Amino acid sequence: MYDVIIIGGSYAGLSAAMALGRSMRNTLIIDSGLPCNRFTPHSHNFITHDGATPGAVREAALQQVLAYTTVQIDTDTVIEATKKAEGFEVRTLLGQTHVAKRLLFATGVRDVLPDIPGVKECWGKTLIHCPYCHGYEVRKQPTAVIVNNEHTYEFANMLNHWASGLTVCTDGVQLPQDVADKLLAKNISVIETGIASLQQEDGQLQAIVFKDGTELKVAVAYAQFPRQQHCKLPEAMGCEHTEMGLIKTDMMGRTTVDGIYAAGDAVNMFRALSVAIASGTSAGAMLNKQLIEEGL
Repeated sequence: MYDVIIIGGSYAGLSAAMALGRSMRNTLIIDSGLPCNRFTPHSHNFITHDGATPGAVREAALQQVLAYTTVQIDTDTVIEATKKAEGFEVRTLLGQTHVAKRLLFATGVRDVLPDIPGVKECWGKTLIHCPYCHGYEVRKQPTAVIVNNEHTYEFANMLNHWASGLTVCTDGVQLPQDVADKLLAKNISVIETGIASLQQEDGQLQAIVFKDGTELKVAVAYAQFPRQQHCKLPEAMGCEHTEMGLIKTDMMGRTTVDGIYAAGDAVNMFRALSVAIASGTSAGAMLNKQLIEEGL
């Protein structure tokens, strides 16, 4: 019987595990080893680790967390979780069964990439999602933004601060006239033709090729692709989600199901290492507090 099982062992999960380890809580982390930022060569905007590789940050965190003897980690995938009288039972892909008093989901989200040649190769390198994470390194370069949702103007107007000539590519979607007019007023070009492919070499974007045969020469592109919860178990267990598809939690990381907590990208739209780590620390501390208050 563990005090807590943490499903997901990236930055939020490891941060929660450290708080629990320092609270002498028997904690098991179960992680599939597929963090969402594994395609990104460098992490930025995280003091003391600015420019480090995501893998190096995680490896250092893992060594520090596992120094606490009450914390263990399994490389596995949880495929089923059920609420029991004594707590929660989880079953894994490798056939293991574990029981804990509490569950913490730190499973993150995954990006749903379009089936456009070149997207997967460029994603996280020169096709990026966040100017605060990557914008400084590609500043003042010819830039595109692939977006066609209700946040098109807001996102493009922000990116214009980093770019040297910005073009909005809607991939075949016609923008409302008022949005197009506002973009043009900011000297932001608009191309509404469908995208055929991204011309690239080893993930380095060279041009966006459109379905009419024309090309837009750019060195970098931002994109807002749909996101999904990486793990469906919280929803299956009755945890409510927000309109944006995030797991609904209170300020202490508690979901709408008693005994289940969540942290990291799964609950927060601001995807940054520092935010995920802070979320995990808070959830881990609040978990320990609840266990103490219940005499466990």
